Amino acid sequence: MADIEAVLNPWAEALTGAFSASETPDRMEDHLPVVRVQRLGGYDERFSGHPRVAIDVFASTADEARALAEQLTEAILFLRGPVSGAVIRGTRCDSGFSRQPWANEAIHRRGATFTISLRAA
Repeated sequence: MADIEAVLNPWAEALTGAFSASETPDRMEDHLPVVRVQRLGGYDERFSGHPRVAIDVFASTADEARALAEQLTEAILFLRGPVSGAVIRGTRCDSGFSRQPWANEAIHRRGATFTISLRAA
């Protein structure tokens, strides 16, 4: 089965131009904006998977975080077809982007969860 983090992180980076990975970088304030995609769970079937992912955006201003979150929401909800070694069959927003706390008050974070249905390419 395709690794959803390996599928979505390069896609998000190409789409937004922001650094995107499964883990936040050290000294994140030097890399802003940042997108983090992590698998939370979901389930797999014989030929397809339905992972639930958390997507967080980090930016230096609340407006920049909000704009990046809106860009990702629109793109994910319309995402279909071949992407980074997988075929996306469908997407669902489980919990839309909202403000999330972060230890560094100079970094603004928004987070959401999505379920992505896919199969290996």
